Amino acid sequence: MKFTINRSAFISQLNNVLRAISSKTTIPILTGLKMVVDQDKIVLTGSNSDITIESVIDASDESYELSVEQPGAIVLPARFFSEIVKKLPDKQVTIEVANGFQADITSGTAKFQINGQDAGNFPHLPEISSDKNITLPNDVLKEVVRQTVIAVSKQESRPILAGVHFTLQDGMLTAVATDSHRLAQRKVALQNVESSISFNVIIPGNSLNELSGMISDVESDVQLQVSENQVLFIFGNTHFYSRLLEGNYPETSQLIPTTSDTSVELESGSFLASIERASLLSHESRNDVVKLTINPDENSVQISSDSPDIGTVEEKVATTGVEGQELEISFNPNYMKDALRSFGQATIKISFTSALRPFTLVPTEDQENFIHLITPVRTF
Repeated sequence: MKFTINRSAFISQLNNVLRAISSKTTIPILTGLKMVVDQDKIVLTGSNSDITIESVIDASDESYELSVEQPGAIVLPARFFSEIVKKLPDKQVTIEVANGFQADITSGTAKFQINGQDAGNFPHLPEISSDKNITLPNDVLKEVVRQTVIAVSKQESRPILAGVHFTLQDGMLTAVATDSHRLAQRKVALQNVESSISFNVIIPGNSLNELSGMISDVESDVQLQVSENQVLFIFGNTHFYSRLLEGNYPETSQLIPTTSDTSVELESGSFLASIERASLLSHESRNDVVKLTINPDENSVQISSDSPDIGTVEEKVATTGVEGQELEISFNPNYMKDALRSFGQATIKISFTSALRPFTLVPTEDQENFIHLITPVRTF
């Protein structure tokens, strides 16, 4: 095996694949990067059992300046190999495997020799043969992930909640995540999707975070393929595989209240700034809660927090509308901040039923397709 390639272009593809490689694995070969070299392309593969990323470097793409002298395959220690390539002195790098599984890496006056492994021992990619294929605009998928993955559970006691529940029915894609204290739900009506195509899958939140970081760098649409225990995202020259979580996701639709006694409309950006100020003190207290006091008669909304050791904070909140009954409600400020960030700079409506019932946040311009729910904190 021997090839020469533009070093900076090669590094960009290495960085993609490295997202899937962990040094903490029970399968030693998975700490390595699999490299398969053909006459017209190089295929890089990394995996940690949960996700697998495959990136194709095509010789027809002139930016890679790829020249293959001899095809072959090898698995190289991923982190060490990538650090070497990043620090090489020349614009070009040549990689050659002549004897066994020992790789020579040459660039300018520098030459490294590192030990590799047999690529035949690397786990095979999952086979995905599915008629459940849909295409999503890059920005839509990225937004759906960003708005829901914040609510996945970090607790190991209920592993099914560590994923986002995706369903497709009659062309409507619904993504839901909850950690039992909060919930985020986003719906997207997909165009040009056959009504016969449907699926019901749970994708790990960690996989979606990695995917979101990768699709930020590409402009093409994302093709999604679902099989029994795997999901495949195809974008640009990259294949991103993720295992699916097994089990039944809890029914969440009945958790969302359909009526309210009190509601407030406000700018999410300015409200977020107020919550961040109040949480400076709440984080210092044992309970870590912020209280919201709503007085419709005076058309006023106030947030407050206190720390016995530090002091107190009170702040009037600017609103565009207050309706309903008086209310005092306390909540975890971290949950509120995550929710508000997911709305960007939109005007939002927050609806309450009582001081102890979950409340909802929706954008005023689209109250049907995106909703965030937060459970209040009992303080008495």
